[in-house]
Amino acid sequence: MLKRSRINRTLTAGALAFVTAATGVALAPVASAAPQACVGSSLTTGAYEGVGTIRNKSASSSCGDLNLTYSYNSTTAIYDFYAGRLRRSSGTWFTCSAGYVYAEDGYHSINDDDYWLCTDVGDNTPFTVASWSGSGDTVTITH
Repeated sequence: MLKRSRINRTLTAGALAFVTAATGVALAPVASAAPQACVGSSLTTGAYEGVGTIRNKSASSSCGDLNLTYSYNSTTAIYDFYAGRLRRSSGTWFTCSAGYVYAEDGYHSINDDDYWLCTDVGDNTPFTVASWSGSGDTVTITH
């Protein structure tokens, strides 16, 4: 009887340690405040120097740039030139220093700096994309 009691206490202690460890592992990711990976936002472009769909730069993303990762020209051409545009606190818009960037229809690498439309963009900054050849193109900005 003494042996069985000792075994039960050992099993109970082991089970309790396992549950405690499992709970600690489950809580670890929740407690972490690390930023998430880059966020993709689909939008429709505005005309040259214009304003299309407006999004805000993700505040929880580890990306600091507006990266063109997909583009589709809605007209007959299979390419267009795209520019990232940011809104100032005064409400006016300006085109980022990269200017208009050539992009064929399709997907673009987030690691290719040819497609970085704006760099060092602050959290929650409103942004849009303008296309050289008219509005209405579909793009994805990863930010």
